[in-house]
Amino acid sequence: MAFRAFYALPAENFSTSGGQHTNAVYGFLSMLANILAEEEPTHVAVAFDVGRKTFRTEKFPDYKAQREAAPPEFKGQVPIIERVLGDLGIATLSKENFEADDIVATLTTQANAEGGFEVILVSGDRDYIQLVNGQTTLLYPTRGVSTMTRFTPEEVERKYGLTPAQYPDYAALRGDPSDNLPSIPKVGEKTAEKWIVQYGTLEGLIEHAEEVKGQAGANFRERIEQVRMNRELTQMIRDVELPVGPADLELKPVEVGDVARAFDDLEFGASLRERVLASVKTTGGDAQPSGENTTVQLPEVVVEDAPLDEWLAAREGQGLAVYVSGTPAPGAGDWVAMGIVDKQRRAKAVEASELTAAEDAALKAWAESDAPKYLHEAKAAFHMLKGRGITLRGIAHDTAIAAYLLRPGQRTYALEDVYQRHLQKQLTLGGDQLSLLGDTSLTDAAAAVLELAAELSGQLRGIDSYELYSDLEIPLVTILAEMEHAGIAVDVDVLEGLRGDYAARVERVEEEARALVNEPALNLSSPKQLSVVLFDKLELPKTKKTKTGYSTAAGEIEALAEKHPHPFLDHLLAHREYQKMKSTIEGLIKSVQPDGRIHTTFNQTVASTGRLSSAEPNLQNIPVRTEAGRRIRSAFTVGEGFDCLLTADYSQIEMRVMAHLSQDAGLIEAYKAGEDLHNFVGSRVFDVPIDQVTPELRRRVKAMSYGLVYGLSAYGLSNQLGIPAGEAKQIMESYFERFGGVKRYLDEVVEQARRDGYTSTVFGRRRYLPELNSDNRIARENAERAALNAPIQGTAADIIKVAMVRVDDALTGYNSRVLLQVHDELVVEVAPGELDAVREIVEREMDGAIELLVPLEVSAGVGRNWDEAAH
Repeated sequence: MAFRAFYALPAENFSTSGGQHTNAVYGFLSMLANILAEEEPTHVAVAFDVGRKTFRTEKFPDYKAQREAAPPEFKGQVPIIERVLGDLGIATLSKENFEADDIVATLTTQANAEGGFEVILVSGDRDYIQLVNGQTTLLYPTRGVSTMTRFTPEEVERKYGLTPAQYPDYAALRGDPSDNLPSIPKVGEKTAEKWIVQYGTLEGLIEHAEEVKGQAGANFRERIEQVRMNRELTQMIRDVELPVGPADLELKPVEVGDVARAFDDLEFGASLRERVLASVKTTGGDAQPSGENTTVQLPEVVVEDAPLDEWLAAREGQGLAVYVSGTPAPGAGDWVAMGIVDKQRRAKAVEASELTAAEDAALKAWAESDAPKYLHEAKAAFHMLKGRGITLRGIAHDTAIAAYLLRPGQRTYALEDVYQRHLQKQLTLGGDQLSLLGDTSLTDAAAAVLELAAELSGQLRGIDSYELYSDLEIPLVTILAEMEHAGIAVDVDVLEGLRGDYAARVERVEEEARALVNEPALNLSSPKQLSVVLFDKLELPKTKKTKTGYSTAAGEIEALAEKHPHPFLDHLLAHREYQKMKSTIEGLIKSVQPDGRIHTTFNQTVASTGRLSSAEPNLQNIPVRTEAGRRIRSAFTVGEGFDCLLTADYSQIEMRVMAHLSQDAGLIEAYKAGEDLHNFVGSRVFDVPIDQVTPELRRRVKAMSYGLVYGLSAYGLSNQLGIPAGEAKQIMESYFERFGGVKRYLDEVVEQARRDGYTSTVFGRRRYLPELNSDNRIARENAERAALNAPIQGTAADIIKVAMVRVDDALTGYNSRVLLQVHDELVVEVAPGELDAVREIVEREMDGAIELLVPLEVSAGVGRNWDEAAH
């Protein structure tokens, strides 16, 4: 069942931030939750195979021998499933030399004998049909892991024309490719069924073997011993010695907190956790075990009737928790309802459409005051209120960001998840939250925020991260909200022209590709059609095998083109590149709002390293150095009432951070002397004067320097540079010989993280990497790469964030404003007459963001559009 779950869900969509794949775990638990909810069993056990070697392989060495080794992405997931089942109080059983089938057959036989049990088996193995009887039903998945066929004795007879007891005889005759049991030539399912029905059993058929006519009969007589072996191997053992019997498998109440922690470690969201918890008895907090799913209730909140203006006036200057419901789109937000709670847990719930003029004015005055406000996802609330002309100020807490700093890399920071994760309590927000009649969702949510603000602040102080939260991340919320609200002006005509250009390129290259292979109807976006052309017609070497054939994924095609160049592959790669650019441009055009500007959303809680990400649309994925990227950037222009755009970025910020953290004397010398870093390093590594470092040597050293930050191996470097692995190894050894501080740092940072369980930036931002001690090699190596990368990339991310807070503060009183942050770059819209002052402010504040062992270097440029302002 775990294998079925693994293949039903794409592995690449399910993994922890440390690199442990979890798709089989997710699918298995999802299926288990459905079964537990539908069948409501009183007793449960899950049986696992120990390994491939059993008494069956001793009797028949070819048994299951054709099966490939489990995919690396699957490895390590079964122990996780066993661990979570343990948290759910479900027994897991396995036995050396036996298969899971034998364990299940034994428990089923015992339960049948004891009486009083109705047995439900769940398996994707049809051999289990032999266990079906009046007390025992088999649930057999027929589509993915969601649709089950219910095999009762009647259903078995309807489907196969046989009784369950006859099924193993039929299976032995038919053979089983999945177990590598040989079939008999000319004996298919229909013939096997006919013979067993006619003679009753396999032994009855063997006794009358001479009567069976035709070639099928002759083939059977030649293979009677093999068929007997098939029958023996198919038969499940029903008397395996087990440490428990059916009566010992009773489901007991589950500790909600244990399950919540397990799901957090796997970075699963609330929906699966809630489904699993709803399918079992639970206990937690002060709740008593019961047959129902127990919810730990929020402390009592008193919702008051006083008009909002009076209610707020009575609490002037106090810290209040607020939860706002509505549309959070930057530049097009609106609020519908809100709940507000004070520290005495007295609450007020209001709907935007019901406010009186006095209440409306009081709300605006309070929201725009410096009175402390505790929110969850405050930036969303900012945009909702801004839609009605209210500028939210006084954000004192954002519990989504606090939760992110404590546990970066979680799949979700929704309020219900954070409340469960950190307080082990469940918060149920009712309905659509738009109607307040009898629904306390909004005030419950605000009360949860109040509780979390206190708890998470304490946790942040406990790991010395409170300053990072209060002095950097919280001020950044308002800065990012203002940037999103402002948006950036776009020349749609430029984008339309570009879209037409790329549409024409897509068409042209597709026509040329069709002509090359003489396939006028070929669709280059169809994996099936591509597969036929590449591997049948052109007879190119086959790529990685997938469920649907040979892979035509980008990475596979790029590798194929490199090793086996072919004009068709060049056209295919160009087509994909043009198609991607066309989609990017179309996405940008769709994102332009009625004000002629694009309002992207900056995410503070997505990247585990602390970097901001951009979405709807993503402005960080526009290529920087390509002609296409420059043309797209030229469409982002200065807005009406402003003079120009100014861009400013840090030069080689990650390498400077590397020099600082590693304290490598060579790197520090290069930066202090103002040398070109890559030429300086190239001169040392290749032992040539600086003026003799060729562009090729510089390219190699640059790839090496930046690659080290991401855990690049000699093998990876050889692939990247297209050079033999031996040569790449030599370059790497020479690099480490000359820059020993870097080598020492890279070794030490991983070992330190292994001991601590986390990495830390210069500013104290942590990234937890439990997989550093994993038995799963792939997960462990991914975590090691993350441990190399997180302190460097995280410190660089913190530096640009500090710069943003400083620049914003210094621009108070100016009309110029920061519009975008893209990695290490800020884009500023400059008001008339302010250019010189603004340029000086931006360069000074970015430069002063941190003092490293090497100087920071900030360069700025100015222009009418984003491309022109590049430098």
